[in-house]
Amino acid sequence: MIISVASGKGGTGKTTIATNLAAALDEPVHLLDCDVEEPNAHLFLRPEITESLAFEVEVPEIDVGKCTLCGKCQEICQFNAIAILPETALTFPELCHSCGGCSLVCPEDAVMSRKRLIGQVETGCRGKITCTHGRLRVGEAMAPPLIRRVKQEIPSRGLTIIDAPPGASCPVVTSLWGSNAVILVTEPTPFGLNDLELAVGVTRQLNIPCGLVINRADLGDRQVHEYAARENLPILQEIPFDREAAEVYARGGLLVEELPQWQRLMDDLLAKLNQDILPFREIIDAEYP
Repeated sequence: MIISVASGKGGTGKTTIATNLAAALDEPVHLLDCDVEEPNAHLFLRPEITESLAFEVEVPEIDVGKCTLCGKCQEICQFNAIAILPETALTFPELCHSCGGCSLVCPEDAVMSRKRLIGQVETGCRGKITCTHGRLRVGEAMAPPLIRRVKQEIPSRGLTIIDAPPGASCPVVTSLWGSNAVILVTEPTPFGLNDLELAVGVTRQLNIPCGLVINRADLGDRQVHEYAARENLPILQEIPFDREAAEVYARGGLLVEELPQWQRLMDDLLAKLNQDILPFREIIDAEYP
């Protein structure tokens, strides 16, 4: 079972929900922080890191002694990672998607492959929680390859919670792909509604059932509630603003450990998720085998 926690925008409380839901469970759980550009779940879970692996991707390197500047490699590259000039060939490793097409079409076998480090994958434990996250190197443009590597740590059995990046772009799609259900965390503001609509669109394109958690539900307007009613989106939880919870969060504490009401909130969230969202997974799997 894979449950992803996502949001259309940053700052809605997505990591708060993901980490506290994992900590509230009685069963072993694997939490993946797929926000590889800025992972922060470990700041709250504080796992003991037991494994750190360098992650590399393959990028092309041109053998100038063999290259005839025919331009076939440039033609096949859809991401402009290779440029053929009148006197030389240039490669731009940061743009390469490691598809290998350039080496396949080169008639002179002039395209070689080399490794390029783009980040790290770290895994640690805190009690029954196993935590894995990726750290993308500063300045790297593409997060999806590292996210896919992080998701290779999903166990074959048991529950996995994915803390997805904010937004609705390629890193989010890569993170949500293969999930059984998505919890979308939002806030009742015009910005929250706008980005929520984008996030809902992503889940529907991926045919993944989703439900909403409205954070700071008592501080905004009712537009998110009206949108949920129009789109038939179940509201799994409404969390009012709580200064005490904000103080616990600010010092990096887990709310379920310091505030008893948060254990009840997470128990209720999981119960509603099982009741309102996960049954639709069977329907979707039947329609889209």
